[in-house]
Amino acid sequence: MNNCPNVSSEKEFFIVAFSMSSVGQLELFFGVLVIYLTAVIGNLIIIFLVCLVPKLHTPMYFFLCNLAIFDVASTSTSIPKLLTITLTQDHWISFSCCMTQMFFFILFANGEICMLTAMAYDRYVAVCKPLQYHTIMRKNVYLVMAASAWIISIQNSVLHTTLTSNLQFCNSHKINNFFCDLNTVIALSSTDITGRQILMFCEVILISLGQFLLIIISYIFIFSAIWKIRSSSGRMKAFSSCTSHLITVILLYGPIIILYIKPETEDSKEQDKLLSLMYLVVVPMLNPLVYSLRNKDVLGAFLTLVK
Repeated sequence: MNNCPNVSSEKEFFIVAFSMSSVGQLELFFGVLVIYLTAVIGNLIIIFLVCLVPKLHTPMYFFLCNLAIFDVASTSTSIPKLLTITLTQDHWISFSCCMTQMFFFILFANGEICMLTAMAYDRYVAVCKPLQYHTIMRKNVYLVMAASAWIISIQNSVLHTTLTSNLQFCNSHKINNFFCDLNTVIALSSTDITGRQILMFCEVILISLGQFLLIIISYIFIFSAIWKIRSSSGRMKAFSSCTSHLITVILLYGPIIILYIKPETEDSKEQDKLLSLMYLVVVPMLNPLVYSLRNKDVLGAFLTLVK
């Protein structure tokens, strides 16, 4: 960054966020604030329940606890800054803060994807190999799976943040998003980013698409096993054990898939922001509701602690 002619202007980025009237900004602030607080409180309740209730000390709820941690952390990396922008109209963010936000966003976003894959494998073992479940999903096994999700996410985040921090930004510092998104930031660089774009494409294929395919394969085996169950009550019981996870996968991957497959135009930028907002605040809010309303164990544990 020291090679740019105007060094002082390079130390900050301007986050465009959402273009709307002052009344719209105020409505956006309160709307996002309510959803954000609901998401944080809901996921914290899931974390405390899993930690405090012995009945929930199982692999599935251990993964759910990690997913809740990722949800709280991912939404907290960007939404507070958006709330500050809408309330104070201060759109500037320092280069170091932008890189820090990017680091944690990539870390927790990748962590969510990896954790959903681990949960899919857990459901596969539970439905397809129920008699071997406790043998396969031993404590050291699911601990290693969770640790691997964290390690892969940290390594990927360090790689992308380090490469991005070494880019030069001499031309434009306007980030047309409401947070320091990797794609948006590197697009502003005056450095040749061809190598970064190839790396990002490979990363999307290996991590995002690869993990999604693993989930799809798991559910192909799960649905095949459920179809072979003779009694309708048995099929319903087996399927109900997977519905919460399946809904969570759809909620997470839905906005991501739409974001990547739709054509890029200038008019689509606002749509991209709305999809990102849904991914970052709406989905983390819905996940605890999905697992609490559709899961008797979680709901029962909550009622037990309340009493």
